[in-house]
Amino acid sequence: MTSNSPKQLLSEWNLRAKHHFGQNFISNLELSEKIAERAVQGQGGTVIEIGAGLGALTAPLLTRANKVVAIERDRDLVPFLHGKFEQYIHDGRLVVLEEDAKATDYLRQFGIGPAPFILAGNLPYQITGPLLRRAVELASVIERAVLMVQLEVADRLCASPGSRSYGALSVFAQACFSVQRVSVVKRGAFYPQPNVDSAIIELNPLHPFVSEESPLFREIVQLAFRYRRKILRNAWSGLTLAAVSDLESAAARSEIDLDARGETLSVHHFARLAKELAS
Repeated sequence: MTSNSPKQLLSEWNLRAKHHFGQNFISNLELSEKIAERAVQGQGGTVIEIGAGLGALTAPLLTRANKVVAIERDRDLVPFLHGKFEQYIHDGRLVVLEEDAKATDYLRQFGIGPAPFILAGNLPYQITGPLLRRAVELASVIERAVLMVQLEVADRLCASPGSRSYGALSVFAQACFSVQRVSVVKRGAFYPQPNVDSAIIELNPLHPFVSEESPLFREIVQLAFRYRRKILRNAWSGLTLAAVSDLESAAARSEIDLDARGETLSVHHFARLAKELAS
């Protein structure tokens, strides 16, 4: 066991992994290097790291980026990060934020460093959904996002219409990103070991987006998948942001069969319907 192993570091600093924070620390240094290499592809810039933990990913990010903003919610880990990366903090290349990543002002943090702007991190399983929503909100600002997520979530992000994994998350992500599952990561690459495997995903913003995530687009998608067993005609009968009386003609112009179910529609179908109903 090396001095870099999470188990030994936690013991040396009298720390413990906190289940309620979803802490599963990266114990494979090659994995950290791989994520950092995908995140910062030779152009420097500013990286916001979500969930710095014990700094396994922070270290290789610092060798590539001009500036790293490391977000860590666990106040017990913040002194460890300050001690480990004291020189980088002193030089102004690293900022350690003791914050909840769901509530961070990302635009403000990107404003303190040079472009391009990148998201990276090993996302806690319990809050993966809200953090991916933040990534979608930042799609027009960032160069890319490279994130470790639960394998099931990666499959949902990449899913195609008609597949079991295809859902609202698939549509929202693919409306603004090209989504790539880089590799599967076995559970043994973490300490403590989780009960499921993970995957590295890379999100590259589309230019232009398939659809802007307007409130109407969001409602159309959410209703379609909230009632997956209903045909679209019934699922969309509860629309509040558009006249239901316009649905029949708007669906026809969008080449949507209202007797089909939501999982059969492509992202482009949802985008066209939102545009038709808005006009």
